[in-house]
Amino acid sequence: MYQNKTLSCKECGAEFVFTASEQEFFASKGFVNEPGRCPTCRNARKQKRSMNGGMRGERPSYSATCFECGAETTVPFQPTGEKPVYCRACYQAHRSN
Repeated sequence: MYQNKTLSCKECGAEFVFTASEQEFFASKGFVNEPGRCPTCRNARKQKRSMNGGMRGERPSYSATCFECGAETTVPFQPTGEKPVYCRACYQAHRSN
């Protein structure tokens, strides 16, 4: 059903074989696109992402004082003082109400 295909890497330009078994695996996962990068470039890209903490990188965190209990906490946004900031426990309590 599937046959080996020779593809060209969009990153380095090298030709690589997209094997019949790889095509079958891609189809079983529901992938519709063929790989655009050769295995070497794919692995290098994965390594780079894992060393940088994923695609987005590290999220900044900001110190804040909980409006409810007064505990020091960190939040993933810059508090402006316009709205109350809650620690995790107080936020969960407000959220469930």
